[in-house]
Amino acid sequence: MKTLISNAHIISPGVDIVGGSVLVDGSRIVSVIQPGDALPQADVVIDAQGQMLMPGFIDIHSHGAGGCDTCDAKLESLHTIAECKMKEGVTSWLPTTLTLAPQTLVDVCKTVAEYRKDMKFAKVPGVHLEGPFINPKCCGAQNPAFVRMPDFEEVAALHAITPVKLISLAPEMPGADDFIQKASAEGMTCSAGHSAATHADFTKAKAAGLKHLTHFCNQMSPLHHREIGLVGSGLLDNDIKIEIICDTIHLCPDMLETVFTTKPAEQMLMITDSLSCSWMPDGPGDLGGLPIVVKGGVARLAESGNLAGSTLRFAHGLRNVFEITGIALSELVKATSWNQAQSLGLHDLGKIAPGFTADMVLLDENFDTLQVYIDGALVWEQE
Repeated sequence: MKTLISNAHIISPGVDIVGGSVLVDGSRIVSVIQPGDALPQADVVIDAQGQMLMPGFIDIHSHGAGGCDTCDAKLESLHTIAECKMKEGVTSWLPTTLTLAPQTLVDVCKTVAEYRKDMKFAKVPGVHLEGPFINPKCCGAQNPAFVRMPDFEEVAALHAITPVKLISLAPEMPGADDFIQKASAEGMTCSAGHSAATHADFTKAKAAGLKHLTHFCNQMSPLHHREIGLVGSGLLDNDIKIEIICDTIHLCPDMLETVFTTKPAEQMLMITDSLSCSWMPDGPGDLGGLPIVVKGGVARLAESGNLAGSTLRFAHGLRNVFEITGIALSELVKATSWNQAQSLGLHDLGKIAPGFTADMVLLDENFDTLQVYIDGALVWEQE
């Protein structure tokens, strides 16, 4: 079946077309039509009414939403989270784990494998293991009781259950470089997070295959004029991709502007790091067995007050960065899906262009989601 989305403001990496149209045949984009050109025949024609049409977002770091957590290890929880993500315009996401017991991680991966057999909402190419191989001095909102040394055999067993696409670990821990080398050889992307690594540690890990920095600036060695740490490494090195929580809380607006005007757009990865309390009212909650409290939409550990992930909805993070920096959306959109797709080997995602999978989101001027398309089908529409 052919679907024509007409009269759209098409925004894709390097592309900004006001009044354009997109022809979809089945799950693929067939053509992008310039304004004024003749429109092709289609079985279904949808008028976008001039709203912004972008590639569907890819959230590579999300623990939960709608009162559910990936680590519930329940299929119904994944359905709830994936539906919430879809309503944000996220068409693919990586269910993200916590630092937990080995059997819990096995149970989570089995549940993800079950979801992948019938992906009712946002697609799941695999999982993101955040921990357990982190620095116990940089736990943040992770549970220190389950921190352990890098163990490739443990992860290989999980990868055999369902694809492990991304692993966050502390590269300064014993055995981390060997782990990164082995994991990278198996197609897993390694990211430094919850880490006190020096720049020298970072350099060694990068040589072993490190590709990302996890939730940049948060729970990582800070920038100092005598040791630049991971924050300085991320700013200095234009090959490393950095995850950014763009809620203006985890990074203040000035830091968001600093990072987005310093790093190439091709190395930025917008994430939500959303928790089960996302899409939920303020109140008490839980994160990996640790009590949290959400007040004013900000989630913190009840005991220490540490930030504990976010309640951010993906498109609103994009809005924040656009309003703060003024960078063209055709540049910023690289950080919402294209860079993620390239890093994870999802080479048919992240652009509105012929031959790409028709995963797209239609947003209004306030960056609220109007429509979501997955594999060419209109799967959600604002009432």
